[in-house]
Amino acid sequence: MISVRLKNWLDSGTPYIWLNAGAVSVSVLLVVGLLTLIAVRGLGHFWPKAIAEFEYTDAAASITRIVGEIVEQENVPRARLAEIDARIPDNAEYIDRYLIKTGNRDHLGMDFRWVVATGMSDLAYPEDLVAIERREWGNMYGSLLALKIDGKEDASAGSPVWERFQQAIASTQLLHDQIEYIEKDLIGDINYRIERLRLRQNRLAMSGTNNQLALEQIKQEQQTLQQQFDSYTEELSGLYAQLAQYSITVRISDGTEVELSLGQVVRAYQPNAMSIFGKIHFYIEKLWEFVSDEPREANTEGGIFPAIFGTVMMVLIMSILVTPFGVIAAVYLREYAKQGMLVRIIRIAVNNLAGVPSVVYGVFGLGFFVYFIGGNIDELFFSDTLPSPTFGTPGLLWASLTLAILTVPVVIVSTEEGLSRVPRSIREGSLALGATKAETLMRTVLPMTASAMMTGLILAIARAAGEVAPLMMVGVVKLAPSLPLDGHMPFLHLERKFMHLGFHIYDVGFQSPNVEAARPLVFATAMLLVLIIIFLNLAAIHIRNKLREKYRASEQH
Repeated sequence: MISVRLKNWLDSGTPYIWLNAGAVSVSVLLVVGLLTLIAVRGLGHFWPKAIAEFEYTDAAASITRIVGEIVEQENVPRARLAEIDARIPDNAEYIDRYLIKTGNRDHLGMDFRWVVATGMSDLAYPEDLVAIERREWGNMYGSLLALKIDGKEDASAGSPVWERFQQAIASTQLLHDQIEYIEKDLIGDINYRIERLRLRQNRLAMSGTNNQLALEQIKQEQQTLQQQFDSYTEELSGLYAQLAQYSITVRISDGTEVELSLGQVVRAYQPNAMSIFGKIHFYIEKLWEFVSDEPREANTEGGIFPAIFGTVMMVLIMSILVTPFGVIAAVYLREYAKQGMLVRIIRIAVNNLAGVPSVVYGVFGLGFFVYFIGGNIDELFFSDTLPSPTFGTPGLLWASLTLAILTVPVVIVSTEEGLSRVPRSIREGSLALGATKAETLMRTVLPMTASAMMTGLILAIARAAGEVAPLMMVGVVKLAPSLPLDGHMPFLHLERKFMHLGFHIYDVGFQSPNVEAARPLVFATAMLLVLIIIFLNLAAIHIRNKLREKYRASEQH
């Protein structure tokens, strides 16, 4: 009787429904858990952590004073610890140890240090301890002693040294912004114009024409630009001199008094003395810096705006390239090609292309797009720049084309499925009313297939945005000197190399010289990459839904 009921229950399909529901629930929980972990580890990196100060006695009974942030705590087996001292009870199987971010790498030789809890004593959090973010050598931790201007200690009446220090940081930051503007924008523009004049001169020389008037004009423009360059260089010298006036004296954990130029300081803060509102303000400021600023310190500090820009720009260009190719191929296979063995073989090949490892596409893009097409473009149109390549080197265009080839099978398959769902009666009705096959396709069939095209594009964006292996061969770099978009013609420079969030995660996580400092940025960058993919997909889904609603009535008829 029980076996009959069990058989009927299995035949009803109920257990399979519950099994599928359970599998979906577990998958959703795993995804939510992963995203939560990434968000907590990534976003928590920007919160100002308290600075601890304590005496530490190691296994050799050597006592040192340690100042820094407690980054991580773990409970480890006694056997794993390299430092075992007599104070650890013999019956203790697990011992707490802490990872301390000590900073001061240029003086202490390391940024992070593991300490055993039993060796720590006199733990305190003095409010006067300061964390100083530097442009080089990471953070500095210690006590601020004095602010100096032109080598003399500043003793402004009625103003504490900390307030004067913050005012000096604001002043030096303005000077640094002016220096960056002159170096990158003004002098960068002059260098660009000088290079264009050099190329014009090369073209005149290669043409064999002795146009003295044109050469004289080029020479005059070069002299004018050189005068502007010299004036900006002189202005830079004055700004650097002003920047060098400010310095501070800091006592670090080993008691050494260090003099630090304020030109190397990004910001300074006292987390132990900050209120909750001060910490929230600091957190928002750091988060904005992360998404809007350029990286520094081998990509372990600063922001990742160039990587965000490069990722979005590459995905947009890839979408513009892959959609027409995928749609045209699908239309030909479904509407025009004679159905037979050859078309079936092509469809099998298209489906198999989706399973080819992405690094193979990178090798193909490097050989075909970069060396073959790019090299020929340079010989035909940019011979005056040779032997320096213009398009015969990895760049944004070749990376976008490579990913377009990688994702085009998805668009083809999705578009073909959409074309197959359009009723034959619609095509016949259009032809019966006197429309040609091309008009039927353009005005009736393709608009009704638009939602399927967008579905393919959504899948293509989701895959392309996270690819890294092929990009390492066809355009992505660790640090790009300039963005592919600027104010010089043709404004969008497809030949330039670019940064990418996926490669940034790989570089920071596996190639960074300071792994512990880079680890939180891996989570933060991964979270940002997921958010960008979600945003791009939501935009495409919104467009698809609009198109689906528009043509739903036509599909029903």
